[in-house]
Amino acid sequence: MIPAAKSVVLVHGAFADGSAWNRVIPLLQAKGLTVISVQNPLTSLAEDVAHTRRAIARLAGPIVLVGHSWGGVVITEAGVNEKVSALVYVAAISPAAGESANVMLSRFPPSPGLASLAVDAQGFAVLPPASVAENFAQDLPAAETAVMATTQGPVQAGCFDQPVSVAAWESKPAWAIVTAQDRMLQPEYLRAVAERMRATVVDIDSSHVPQASRPAEVAAVILHAAAAT
Repeated sequence: MIPAAKSVVLVHGAFADGSAWNRVIPLLQAKGLTVISVQNPLTSLAEDVAHTRRAIARLAGPIVLVGHSWGGVVITEAGVNEKVSALVYVAAISPAAGESANVMLSRFPPSPGLASLAVDAQGFAVLPPASVAENFAQDLPAAETAVMATTQGPVQAGCFDQPVSVAAWESKPAWAIVTAQDRMLQPEYLRAVAERMRATVVDIDSSHVPQASRPAEVAAVILHAAAAT
């Protein structure tokens, strides 16, 4: 499969950083794609969108913009760019214009992972190590989840109440990975928002982090989006 898109921008979610994509990146590069994995501060939607837009500006188009989890909110706003040809949502939140992440999440029962968040006095949320192992990445070895817990990016909890002003998926083709064993974002939620986007849905039987536990399957979806656009 020869990609039509030239580049891919990968946007990590909360409780992570750009290294979350380390197992997917070489699979995309092997197909000739130029890849940037954004390092977002997780301090506000506006800041994360600004960082992502800078990555888009550095690359030649067409670009496939990929977001994991909270990163789906970021690509929904940042993806309104003529260089962006497709969006890929990996176990991701995908609000409509004017919505925050919490608007649709609040319509579903709280997940075990989100219920476990620890928020500090400055309003930054982290996942306790036990929850990383049990809810975030339960299909990875304990030694790996321990590293994830140690290197996770704390997220300003207020981010989830900040609405997007536009929704790129309303005008761009979208793919959505629904993770069947997800304990952070309910699979029912992921399917509902994917259907609302009229996205091409791909089911992966994994935890919330298929880019770590099933990287070849995630890369295949991104490559399909690249070839199709």
